[in-house]
Amino acid sequence: MPVVISRDQTMIRLGALMLSAAWPVTALAQQAPDAPADIRVIGHRDPEGLLPDQTAPHAVSEVATDFIVKQAPTQNAFQLVNLLPGANVASSDPYGLSTSSSLTLRGLGQDEIGVLMEGAPQNDIGYYYAYPSQFADTENLRRIALSPGSVDLDAPTVVGAGGLLSLSLDDPKATRQMLADLALGSYAMRRVFVRVDTGEIGSTGLKAFVSYSNTRADNWRGAGYDTRQHVDAKLLREWGNGNRASLALSYNDANSSAYPSPTLAEWQTQGRRFNYDARYRPGDTNYWELYRAPFRNLYASAPVHLVLSDRLTFDSTSYLQFGYGNSPYGTQLATTGNFLGNEELTQPITLPGAVDGVATVLGNYTGDQMRAGQVAKLTLQAGIHRLTAGLWFDYGTDRVTQTYTSVDADGRPADRWGYRSRAIRTADGRLLAYENQRTVTVTKSVFLADSIALTPRLTVDIGFKGVNLLRNGRNYLPGPQSAVRRNSFVALPRAAVHYAIDDRQQLFANVTTNFRTPNEFTLYDSYYGGVVTTRGTDALKNEYSVSQELGYRYIGPSLSASVTGFHYKFRNRQLATVIDNGGALVNSTLNAGGQTSYGVDGEIDYRPAKGVSVYVSGEYLRARIDDDLPVGTDFLPTRGKRAVSSPTFQIGGGGTYDDGLLFGSIAGKYVGRQYATFMNDESILGYATLDLAVGVHLADWLDGKRTDLRLNAINVTNPRVLAGVQAVTTNARDTIGRGGTVITGNAPGYYVGGGAAVVATVSRAF
Repeated sequence: MPVVISRDQTMIRLGALMLSAAWPVTALAQQAPDAPADIRVIGHRDPEGLLPDQTAPHAVSEVATDFIVKQAPTQNAFQLVNLLPGANVASSDPYGLSTSSSLTLRGLGQDEIGVLMEGAPQNDIGYYYAYPSQFADTENLRRIALSPGSVDLDAPTVVGAGGLLSLSLDDPKATRQMLADLALGSYAMRRVFVRVDTGEIGSTGLKAFVSYSNTRADNWRGAGYDTRQHVDAKLLREWGNGNRASLALSYNDANSSAYPSPTLAEWQTQGRRFNYDARYRPGDTNYWELYRAPFRNLYASAPVHLVLSDRLTFDSTSYLQFGYGNSPYGTQLATTGNFLGNEELTQPITLPGAVDGVATVLGNYTGDQMRAGQVAKLTLQAGIHRLTAGLWFDYGTDRVTQTYTSVDADGRPADRWGYRSRAIRTADGRLLAYENQRTVTVTKSVFLADSIALTPRLTVDIGFKGVNLLRNGRNYLPGPQSAVRRNSFVALPRAAVHYAIDDRQQLFANVTTNFRTPNEFTLYDSYYGGVVTTRGTDALKNEYSVSQELGYRYIGPSLSASVTGFHYKFRNRQLATVIDNGGALVNSTLNAGGQTSYGVDGEIDYRPAKGVSVYVSGEYLRARIDDDLPVGTDFLPTRGKRAVSSPTFQIGGGGTYDDGLLFGSIAGKYVGRQYATFMNDESILGYATLDLAVGVHLADWLDGKRTDLRLNAINVTNPRVLAGVQAVTTNARDTIGRGGTVITGNAPGYYVGGGAAVVATVSRAF
């Protein structure tokens, strides 16, 4: 049966079947099936370089394998998308091993950005964060796609106003082979990576790969070190005319340093010397061993694509996650005068090493999560209509405890994992906890879409998604609160238009809606000294946003470009911050009221010669707060102020070179001023970073098998800067509210930009 593929019109015609690729509603994108023998390709070939061919009716940028393989092997997915328009990455260490990092898109934080790997969600179910140091090893990534304005309709995520980051693993190779990497770098960094591909296993049609990596590096500032062990695996079976099923696994075991985040005053007086103590002294709660965060995570995803007939297809992704970790801190406990919730403990507790009734202990903030779900859809081609209908179900549990563990005379914790079985107990054997709760989150969603090919060049998409999110929880601390519950339903319509002007030029426009419920922390009472200091509530309103985009693309043989204008309108804008909860730094949410944002993204990729690519991106962003912010019984005069973590200008630039023998890359980024408070009374200056890479292909000099040697220089200029806002506050200075009261200021906290590092890597295929 003849098949015609036209990139000019982004249409695929299979006999009487016409499939439009104008706006992929799926987050479960499958690799194109093996094509029949009778194929004619019409139009230009896919361009090389840093701006791959796109046809979606919304903004989307992509980092492909050719760029990824030239970067330092330790860098995580956030760092790899730093060049893309609107992406503002603050990383606390050059290697991307620490959990102290953030990503914002168009001024929207990472708790607003959905992250998928092989179609499965990576965001924390309770707090919506995603942790890039836990993602797959870069050697196994085939593609990283970033959609800053919208998520796919069937994406299994409840956050998405900031966009969608999608990671795709490489498929297993068709032949048996092995790849080994060895990397050595600054700060005693060493890393080993090994991947084995099975090829076809017998005559089953199955093929698989499994990889293992082990990384260790000293902290680039202050005492301490990071360790990371990681396993990725993928099993794939393809058959028939495009049928495909796979199982992907990713396991991470890490012990990472949480770099301290200074206030502006601390940064100005201490700079990079603001660190945890290198040596322990009796009573020291700032010792570095008390701030190492161990985590273990397992992610599993099983995408399936079935061609049921020449007009009907079925897609499904089942996923499963397990995670346990501790975000510890140093603190002190007394043997007497303690409370459990609102209950005073009349009997003293036993504290090993106590002096005069006081002991230094490890404060544990542990999370024990399990999450399982499935998203499935049917797609039917009916004339000019491509109809999609699907369901998404997600069930997750999150057990959070804030307990205490004894510390020996040298400052070493008896148990760094914070297991409840080894935590300090009350005199009657109960768990001594500042926080003790379990939350069950159930998400149900239905989605419908119709992609209408009005002409061969004009496609109109309409869609609807209904989402119900239910949280049921239990507070195990004595007090007035026991069970908590929050139930939300929201309707999310959308529409888009895609028009192919000719075989090189495209126009697109879309309107998208998104929502986000408050994180689970807001449901629970918090206690200090037996008194409720923060009362949990289920009355906080959901964030709701409407966004629009209008864009133009040009895709040529040597030049590709894209420009997108965007506009956002928020109600009950929820802003992520970090608060000090009994000593633990806890992710929380502030309601910033209304917000209006608009701006322009642009990117250009120029390929003057084979193997050469030059890339430039930029963003202008205007983000303003629409309302005065309620604080206590008064209002801060924040109307018209600039939104936090929303730089007005960002400019990125880079390039790659590969002539078959020598290769290299360069990547630079400038990020403008960022405000850290709603009152705009504190900010950090703009800054720039620069990364370089150079390497050589040695295969032709040896036995013909891939052998690469490369040198990566990260943060070459070693900028001494604050890279982003970790803890947003309402106002840094005391401010007179609208009602005349004095609203006390609180200092924001910041990420310190990572220092310079050099990494040498040798890669060898067998």
